Amino acid sequence: MQQSSHFDLYQLLIRPILFSGLRADPEWLHQQSLKTLHQLDQPPGATWQRLVLRQFQALYTLQNAQLEQKVWGIAFPNPIGLAAGFDKDGVASGIWPYFGFGFAELGTVTRHAQPGNPPPRLFRLPADWAALNRMGFNNQGAAALADRLQTRWAEAPARSFPLGINLGKSKVTPLEEAAEDYVTSFQLLEPWGDYFVVNVSSPNTPGLRSLQDKAQLSPILAALQAANTRRKPLLVKIAPDLEWDAIADVIDLAQTHHLAGIIATNTTIRRDGLKTAIIAKTGKPITEEAGGISGAPVRQRSTEVIRFIYRETQGQLPIIGVGGVFTAADAWEKITAGASLVQLYTGWFYEGPWMVRRILQGLLTMLERQGLPSIAAAIGVQAQT
Repeated sequence: MQQSSHFDLYQLLIRPILFSGLRADPEWLHQQSLKTLHQLDQPPGATWQRLVLRQFQALYTLQNAQLEQKVWGIAFPNPIGLAAGFDKDGVASGIWPYFGFGFAELGTVTRHAQPGNPPPRLFRLPADWAALNRMGFNNQGAAALADRLQTRWAEAPARSFPLGINLGKSKVTPLEEAAEDYVTSFQLLEPWGDYFVVNVSSPNTPGLRSLQDKAQLSPILAALQAANTRRKPLLVKIAPDLEWDAIADVIDLAQTHHLAGIIATNTTIRRDGLKTAIIAKTGKPITEEAGGISGAPVRQRSTEVIRFIYRETQGQLPIIGVGGVFTAADAWEKITAGASLVQLYTGWFYEGPWMVRRILQGLLTMLERQGLPSIAAAIGVQAQT
């Protein structure tokens, strides 16, 4: 099959769903794309499924030993992963390597199934290369995700790529019972995640960000580590809006409770510097719309937070960098600031499925220019100066 046929296949199957125009509802497009990807991720696959996946692999993936590394003893084929939020319920958990990703993070999942906030709740801000979301941890619950992952992976060959699982607090659970809520989700899902993330930084669940406070976060981490019988890597995801002393507190807790790393960062509640003034679908000023901003407006701050964490820990605490990655230069900036791994979400919406391969090719070019043997050798090189 020639390159033109590859492109036709993408045009006919995926692009009309994922990128059919900014006037279409982004959440509807998201849901439809997941339905299509779910159909492709049904083992054992039919002949047409295997054909499509082979074409995806040829078009969108790039394998190179220089991009491989081990983090927490886990082999990552490359440092570019899919961030939490895209595949909340794990309906396409096996599809992501075919789009070039080296790992994927499922969730955010909560102990109790919940519908999330009322729509509309997802908006694109094309003038800012950004998105605003106030989804509110809409998901089918931890038990449903555990059942789905068992069905998908129990009889499958060993996975060649890591899956992370992002855990959130159920909206109905009081803040003082948060630790039990997180632990219940973790215990249900522990067999299926290669690493786990404590999400205490979404702005869309009332009171959740208060759990980043040292006094409230410590018992949650202690309870999770006590339940962590398989010693799965446990990370915490923080907001870009934290002050430096609060980030230092999180670092201290991470070291005290022997966390595996930190994800920097979640979405921001700041609105300064945005070109978008009015949300077209609601007619309200952007300053009056609740929710977190992702994409390009978060790029600089997330990199600053990565650099701060790397320097404070002397590079001893692995970091997953996320926020505003659209190009190889963006990913390289985060890696050289101290991120071992980098995640995408909003950029993938805008750039399309060739994005990961372009980034990986760019990273290989930068390694060659800098005379570095591997991506692992690039981690933190700019933070050390």
